[in-house]
Amino acid sequence: QVQLVESGGGLVQAGASLRLSCAASGRTFSSYAMGWFRQAPGKEREFVASINWSSIFTYYADSVKGRFTISRDNAKNTVYLQMNSLKPEDTAVYYCAAGRRTGSTMENYNYWGQGTQVTVSS
Repeated sequence: QVQLVESGGGLVQAGASLRLSCAASGRTFSSYAMGWFRQAPGKEREFVASINWSSIFTYYADSVKGRFTISRDNAKNTVYLQMNSLKPEDTAVYYCAAGRRTGSTMENYNYWGQGTQVTVSS
């Protein structure tokens, strides 16, 4: 069992940066692939970024490539999402997820956090 708690969301202006954190409980965090997803009002949840257990492989949605960076610190049981050059269309609730397989498919992830709100004003 893995419990995930996101933090770091907030209200920022376009062009600003935010860093989201996701703290995981459990001693097996380092064995899980981790992902970030987001859901904007009235839209389906969508993939943002993922990272494998060793940080060797990372994947990004085209909409955030070059602006967002996913990373993890297995010693701290934490995964991060550094978000730069934020745009109003990045406004959403951001969720972290843990699973045995990395990638953009939600079904790869077994555990989900409660989400943190990111709002980007124009």
